[in-house]
Amino acid sequence: MVRVKSRYLLCEVCVEDRKNLLLLDERSIYVAAKAAVARVHGDYGSALTNLGFSVKYLNAHTGIVFLRCRRSHYRLIWSALPFITSLENRGQRVPCFLNCLHVGGTIRTCQKFLVQYNTRQLHRMLLVCQSEEERSEIRKAVLSCTLKKDNNDDYEESEEED
Repeated sequence: MVRVKSRYLLCEVCVEDRKNLLLLDERSIYVAAKAAVARVHGDYGSALTNLGFSVKYLNAHTGIVFLRCRRSHYRLIWSALPFITSLENRGQRVPCFLNCLHVGGTIRTCQKFLVQYNTRQLHRMLLVCQSEEERSEIRKAVLSCTLKKDNNDDYEESEEED
C-alpha cells in the first residue's frame, strides 16, 4: 500500500466589506476554485483536481481557508487561485480574491504558520494605534480570546481517549 500524500494551502479570503464573509461557505469556495482551475488549465487541470481536492476548513469570521489537494497537483490549484474574483452563495455574489499565505504538508504546520502570521498582524496593529487606550483595548480583546483549560477538562479528555 502506498500512502497518498497531500498538500494544504492556507488561504485568506480578502473582501472589501467584512460582513460579506459570513455569506460564504465551503461549497462556494470549492466550486469557485474548481471553475478557476478549469478555466486556466482546461480539461487536464479539471480532471486532476477531481482526484483529491477538498476544502478542509473555513472560518467565516476571519476568512481563513484550508484547501487540501494531492501533492503532485497542488501547483495547478495554487496557480489558479488569483483568477478567483468572486464567490457565489445562494444567489449572492461576493467580490473577493484569495491570498495564499502558506503551503504545507500537514494541517498542523499550516496552523503553526497561522499563529505566527496572526501574531505579526497583531504587532502591526499595535504600531498603528494612536493612543494607549486603543492599545489596551486590543490587548484585552486578544487575551479574552485565549482558552484556559481546567484540570477537570484534562481528566475528561483522557477518559474519552481510553
